[in-house]
Amino acid sequence: MALAAEDRRRLLGVLAKAAPGELTRCWQDLGLSPAFRLLRAPETGLVMLRGRVSGSGAPFNLGEMTVTRCSVMLADGTVGHGYVGGTDARHAQTVALCDALLQGDAYREAVERGIVAPLAAAQAAARQRIVSRAAATKVDFFTVAREAGI
Repeated sequence: MALAAEDRRRLLGVLAKAAPGELTRCWQDLGLSPAFRLLRAPETGLVMLRGRVSGSGAPFNLGEMTVTRCSVMLADGTVGHGYVGGTDARHAQTVALCDALLQGDAYREAVERGIVAPLAAAQAAARQRIVSRAAATKVDFFTVAREAGI
């Protein structure tokens, strides 16, 4: 069964945002070594980031970001692509390999369980820590105004 575009986007997002060391550790723990060839060796370049005023206004060029990309083809002909922020070629290649493996039925469950799930959990925990720290500094101005008699 083919991987839906939205599922693929979500999985690639988790892989691309993962710390390179964590992704490599999960990959090695899974013990996969699929036969593949590089369609596009890892290469680093710049992409222009665009923003919008207030999220819906006129677009503007925000700045450039370094990105590394890679494309691989498995022995069965499945093609995988990896784009990651930064200059880590190994990270981009590992993301491309995971993308290719996730598209087939043979390894999808193992990659989702052994690589994507732990990385997604770590990312969710990191987001929760940030939210918790921000919540600790929240000031309820309506309460302050009421107590001050304003």
